[in-house]
Amino acid sequence: MILLRPLAAAATLLALAACGTSGEDEAVPVPEDGVTAEAPAIATQAENETIDADQEADGDVVPTGTPLAERVATLGLLNKRNNLTVEFELKPGEETVIDDVMVKLASCERRPPWDPEPETGAFVQVAVRDAGQDSNAQFKRIFSGWLFLNSPSLNVVEHPVYDVWVKDCAMSFPGEEAAPSE
Repeated sequence: MILLRPLAAAATLLALAACGTSGEDEAVPVPEDGVTAEAPAIATQAENETIDADQEADGDVVPTGTPLAERVATLGLLNKRNNLTVEFELKPGEETVIDDVMVKLASCERRPPWDPEPETGAFVQVAVRDAGQDSNAQFKRIFSGWLFLNSPSLNVVEHPVYDVWVKDCAMSFPGEEAAPSE
């Protein structure tokens, strides 16, 4: 038993030594200075060069989608007590008060239509005030985060009375064809 361990270790070393050899001894040329040359780079990085996010390396401006201020999100609000649903539109930075709920839109995004996994999302903040209080009562924030159209259970507004969800984010992308008017 004791003799088998050194034999197993020697066999393992021989097997590892045989790995990586192709059976042919190829000589690798070494330059006179002793430093081997590196393979040419596919893309080289320019030293001390800064490129704006909306500008390509050759100076052309890259077209971008709809600016954030011009996007319009369509949101839905459900009052679970009386089963009333309200659909409303907001631009980023806008807020609206419906009954005892205040909804503020910070941003909305949509993946381009040619993306294999389309998704629409909006970053919203939801605040409520207790029912029965006067209109000057303070709102208490109950939610702040991203809501997604195709994954509504990913991030949920957890409130016993109100529910908020994303329905759409109106924006366009470069190269996207405008819908024909009817």
